[in-house]
Amino acid sequence: MTHYRAPLDDMRFVIEHWLDAEQDWARLPAFAELDHGLAAQVLEQAARFAEDRLAPLNTPGDRQGCRLQNGRVITPDGFADAYQAFVDGGWPSLACAPEYGGQGLPQLLNVGVLEMLYAANHAWAMYPGIAHGAYEVLRRFASVELQAAWLPGLVDGTCVPTMCLTEPQAGSDVGLLRCRAEPAEAGSYRLHGSKLFISGGDHDLGESIVHLVLARLPDAPAGTRGISLFLVPRELHGQANGVFCDGLEHKLGIRGSATCSLRFEGARGWLLGEPNQGLAAMFVMMNGARLHVGLQGLGHAEFAHQQASAYAAERRQMRAVPRPAGASGEADAIAAHPAMQRILQSLEVQTQGMRMLGYWAAHLLDIAEQAVDEQQRDEAEALASLLTPVVKASFTEQGFQLASQALQVFGGYGYCSEYPIEQTLRDSRIAMIYEGTNEIQANDLLLRKLLPVAAPGVPILLRQVTGECQRAEGSSLQAQAEALAELLDEWQGALAQLRESQDSAPQRPYEAAVDMLQVTAWLLLGYAWLRAARISRERGLGEAREVAARFFFRRLFPEAWHRLYLALD
Repeated sequence: MTHYRAPLDDMRFVIEHWLDAEQDWARLPAFAELDHGLAAQVLEQAARFAEDRLAPLNTPGDRQGCRLQNGRVITPDGFADAYQAFVDGGWPSLACAPEYGGQGLPQLLNVGVLEMLYAANHAWAMYPGIAHGAYEVLRRFASVELQAAWLPGLVDGTCVPTMCLTEPQAGSDVGLLRCRAEPAEAGSYRLHGSKLFISGGDHDLGESIVHLVLARLPDAPAGTRGISLFLVPRELHGQANGVFCDGLEHKLGIRGSATCSLRFEGARGWLLGEPNQGLAAMFVMMNGARLHVGLQGLGHAEFAHQQASAYAAERRQMRAVPRPAGASGEADAIAAHPAMQRILQSLEVQTQGMRMLGYWAAHLLDIAEQAVDEQQRDEAEALASLLTPVVKASFTEQGFQLASQALQVFGGYGYCSEYPIEQTLRDSRIAMIYEGTNEIQANDLLLRKLLPVAAPGVPILLRQVTGECQRAEGSSLQAQAEALAELLDEWQGALAQLRESQDSAPQRPYEAAVDMLQVTAWLLLGYAWLRAARISRERGLGEAREVAARFFFRRLFPEAWHRLYLALD
């Protein structure tokens, strides 16, 4: 059985070379004292926690699952102790501001840590997974009194947050929700209604739980214009607060994560932000969650690759053509067979490409928040906004597809629970659904981020990709650069065609959205690999990434043209 090992070398390549993050940190006052050496130490410590504390709990937690006992959720054995170790290590405060008790490190390092947590134990990582998003919501929208009462616990991890949106009749269409909030004593409210599919809605981790709940005030407008956001603790002053866990979902995967049905019966809560402006506040959390869910797909792809590579090196079947040098006996390791080599190379190349893009998005968020120059902040925010739905939708789809390809390496054994690849496949499937289905992400990307004539992220992306193609002129990467430049031209043409069709056929962008998101993902991956190969060559980092880039453009990149054809069909 293969245990997860953090890909620290690949992580450091992205941070130290692909992004050259230290150069940007030096220009950001909040991170001016941070360097690559300290960043590497943070990642090494996180790797130890993920490998030694979380990975051993992954399979047992899946088999044991959560249970509901006397109205309270009991998590799998070892989960609570691991969470206490997580808190003791200071990990919840990593990317929180020092003025709130945080360590003030960048989101770039936080996503590196999260990738490891999700890869080692997705179910466990669900509990603290939205903590930073909740911290951002309170930091921006809570009153001074609420901040004083709840931010310290969110920062140090003793208080674990949830995000309560979904109701039985209102899934992705939150405008249909019915949960109501009635004014009560001392400026508080009493909440009534039910929520379901609430990750971490109840558990035995941390000292307290605080729910961020979407609900309607009396006489609120219909639809999304009448939704407000409330902070609702599970307990108040050591007493129950009218929040009840009515059930646990029995799920395909992430069985160690408590997915709860919650009932609010006069639960006392406090308004966050302005009345009827709850979605604007909640989207602060949801935008961060979309990036983090994309990292789940990356984590699954990484662990799937590790499992498949280890098994292929050990399993002997038939003689390879050609046989490896020095081979003897009746059978060779399946890693020597061309069909398996292609799968393993595809797993490796796509996983590394995803890491470059995911870390880039996080780094842009750091620049958008911390840069001194306003134009630099605006451009970073625009590009990060464009990348986020691609990261969420493309990474989660690839996490599932690559896990399926990895299972193929195992043959029939991969379909059996003795090998963890079947759990990886099951766990990965949910990420394509929650935090906005991938189809919703595709609509957001195309209709809001790409098609508007004044969409700010598009010219910035064009400049980035075009510049990278130009740097490759006259080099050994020129053919790959020309292929990328050709796709960029066709991508722009497709956007223009869809933009023109909106008036006469308003449904066309919606029909094309999923395929256009995938075309955009391949375009970005092509940019990532062209840049990685160039930087590796210029800095004398070996030929491995240039070889990988050639494989990507030869074997995988043509899929972009197929998706482009479907988008315009």
